[in-house]
Amino acid sequence: MNIDQIIDGKRLFLIAGPCVIESEDICFIVAEKLKALSEKYKLPVVFKSSYTKANRLSGDSFSGHGMEYGLKILQQVGKDFDLPLLTDIHETIEINPAAEIVDILQIPAFLSRQTELVRQAAATGKWINIKKGQFLSPDDMDKIADKTKSGKVILTERGSSFGYHNLVVDFRSLLIMRKFGYPIVFDATHSLQLPAGGGNFSSGQPEFIIPFAKAAVAIGVNGLFVETHPNPAKALSDAAAMLPLDNMETLIQEVLKIAGTN
Repeated sequence: MNIDQIIDGKRLFLIAGPCVIESEDICFIVAEKLKALSEKYKLPVVFKSSYTKANRLSGDSFSGHGMEYGLKILQQVGKDFDLPLLTDIHETIEINPAAEIVDILQIPAFLSRQTELVRQAAATGKWINIKKGQFLSPDDMDKIADKTKSGKVILTERGSSFGYHNLVVDFRSLLIMRKFGYPIVFDATHSLQLPAGGGNFSSGQPEFIIPFAKAAVAIGVNGLFVETHPNPAKALSDAAAMLPLDNMETLIQEVLKIAGTN
């Protein structure tokens, strides 16, 4: 199934994978599990992971092994497991190398207003997933999507800043953005992140990921975004926010019960 068939608005799809590319082994473990679940439940899955994270709070935080290393692993994941791929881009110089490997270029929330980043990413002809900035209203997202001059745009909700070290999800935003006519995704991981809640790093509330994902599907999103790891406690990035890989099947079972009634 190609990426256009996955993002066709006719079925729920899942974007999932580890926050950042730590190693080939971690990516392959996660991809193998996601591929098996995709086939078992007939749920399209896009594998995601970042070759680098450019918005770390602390300079001591792990930010990845770099673009060359990361894209090589992503390419192998796509080949070995026949999964479409998504990764973040942060600067215009990264766009073309990433576009050669992945199916979806993701604009991080903090960079969602970067006009040239959005325009040049869209110029590749790839699908673009624009995460709504924590500082933006959902009403703002049609203007950002319009910058692409492209129909290949996904809009993702990932929570809004609510005081210090906290985010809140206004589920009305999913309905507001849906009226713009683009596929809508709910990021069930970062919507429950506690930015800088761990002092030098972000914390999170992963125990709420499945309930929030169910709520989003009940509202009528096109896709879910979930970061997952075989052992989140030992993850090098977003350790306190990711869903354990062993819980992914439960999440899929629960959301498909709801999706089947919509």
